[in-house]
Amino acid sequence: MKLLSKNLLSIAAFALCGTVLAGTDNDVPSCYAANKLQANAPATTTELFVLVDQTTPLDATLQASVRDNVGRLITPGHAYTIASFSSFGQGQYLQVLSAGTLEQPLPGSQRDSIGARVLQSFDACMKGQADFGRRTAAAALHKALSGLNPDFAKSDVMGSIKAISARVRSSQANHKIVFLVSDMLEHSGISSFYASKNVRRLDVATELKKAEAAQMFGDLAGARVFVLGAGLVQSSSAAGTQDSGVYRDPQTMNALRQFWTQYVERSQGKLEQFGAPALLVPVQ
Repeated sequence: MKLLSKNLLSIAAFALCGTVLAGTDNDVPSCYAANKLQANAPATTTELFVLVDQTTPLDATLQASVRDNVGRLITPGHAYTIASFSSFGQGQYLQVLSAGTLEQPLPGSQRDSIGARVLQSFDACMKGQADFGRRTAAAALHKALSGLNPDFAKSDVMGSIKAISARVRSSQANHKIVFLVSDMLEHSGISSFYASKNVRRLDVATELKKAEAAQMFGDLAGARVFVLGAGLVQSSSAAGTQDSGVYRDPQTMNALRQFWTQYVERSQGKLEQFGAPALLVPVQ
C-alpha cells in the first residue's frame, strides 16, 4: 500500500504542475531527487533552444512544422528552453517561457544495487516525467505561437539571439541546437532589413559591420542553428498568421541567407539550415 501511495504521489505531483510555466530554471521535477537516489542522473546529451519571433506570420502548416520538430526532440536525456521575443521597446523583450530537463533512465549497472520498491517508484516517476515534460514544453510553445501579432512593428532579432546565447553557452549538453522560428528580418535601431514592405537586398559586408559596431555577436558555443520562416513579410490587412505574398527574388533571399550564415559563424555557431520559409529536413 505504501509503494502504491508513493507512486500515485509521484504521478500526482507532475499532474498538479501541468499548467505551470515557470520560466528560467527547470520546470520538470527530478525523479532522482524525488526518490532520494544517491546516484547522479546521467549527463544531458542534447539541449534544444527554441526562439520564437512573434512578428513572423506563420500559417497553420508552418506552425505544425514547428510543433512537430520541437515535440520530436523532447525526449529523455534532452533539455529544452522555449522563449519568445519581438522588440524590447514594445515590451516584447526576450522571455523564457519554459525550460526543463528530461532525465535519462538509471543505467542498468546501477539498478541491481537499488531495492525493488524504490526502482518501481522511480520507473513510474520517470514515465510521468516524460509525459509532463512534453506537455509543459508544448504549452510553452503554444503560448509563444499564440502571441504572433502584426502590430509588433519592431523586431530585435540579433539582440535576442545574443541574449539567448548566454544560456546556450552555459549549457553542459554535448550537443546544442538553436531553433530560430523567425522571418530573420531585423528591424531595430541597428538596421532594417525591410524596404517598401518587402525584404531589402542587403549589402552583407555593410550589415555585418553594423552588427559588429553595435556589439551584436553572441557566443553560441558551437551550437547547430536551424531557421524556419526566413523572409516572411506581414500582410498589412490580416492577422499575424498570413504572409503578404509579395515576390522575394532569389538574389535578395540569398543575401539574407549569407548575412545570417556569417552572423552565426561569428557568433560561434553553425547555420545548418535556412528555411525560407519551410525546413527541408527535420531539426536534428
